[in-house]
Amino acid sequence: MSEAIELHAADPAWPAAFEAERALILPCFATPPLLLEHMGSTSIPGLPAKPIIDIIALVADLKAARAAIAALEALSYSYWAANPDTTKLYLAKGLPPAPRRTHHLHIHDDADEVTRHLMFRDHLRANAQVRAAYFTLKQDLAARFREDREAYSRFKTDFIDAVVLSLGGPSRKVDWNR
Repeated sequence: MSEAIELHAADPAWPAAFEAERALILPCFATPPLLLEHMGSTSIPGLPAKPIIDIIALVADLKAARAAIAALEALSYSYWAANPDTTKLYLAKGLPPAPRRTHHLHIHDDADEVTRHLMFRDHLRANAQVRAAYFTLKQDLAARFREDREAYSRFKTDFIDAVVLSLGGPSRKVDWNR
């Protein structure tokens, strides 16, 4: 089943949707994550986005965090066991037969990778010019890669990397999708 890339107007309810999901996710972990944050475009006020709440967790031990998968699956998350990026655990909520994806959960034990995502989020929140440039890029990519979610994401990566590096942030360590 194809999932077309469709950008929606920013929804002021997205932060509350994250907080509600956060409350559901936290008890799934025997040891609470060091950090559980809303990231991605739905975490940027005013930025149109795919209506999917991206959540990032920093855990002390990725192997130990695997114990949370069954509890997360009980919340309707699907674990991507074949993810080629073995540096994180990735789960999605709202896969078929559900009508659409609603949440992505990225679980990392690499603080630098989490820092990269949060630096980018915080910079977009604070900088209207960069936020506008990112939205223009997303519009272009959504038009060019409407039916290719992986290409859409891959082509955003160079922009994100450039912003994070310009802020003195850590380099991306994994480049499995190129």
